[in-house]
Amino acid sequence: MHRPLPNRRISDTSDDAAEAQYRVMRAMSPSRKVALVEDANRTARRLALAGIQLRCPDASDEERSRLLIELLLGEELAERAFGPKGPARGR
Repeated sequence: MHRPLPNRRISDTSDDAAEAQYRVMRAMSPSRKVALVEDANRTARRLALAGIQLRCPDASDEERSRLLIELLLGEELAERAFGPKGPARGR
């Protein structure tokens, strides 16, 4: 039986449970793995956007999009996509 390396083991999971998780993941098709990653990314973006909406309730959709891009990709790429920040956008 293959045991996960200690530095790969999930800290709050028993060895048997971790091994079962790895076995399931190894058995997944590549397309299923990609679908799971896409779903996790979609969920993370929704959570990030919800946080932005809570912190900046008066922001326009464009401002919220820019803040999300800044959060995900950094200010430099956000500026390339949206142009320089205006005074009201500097949240």
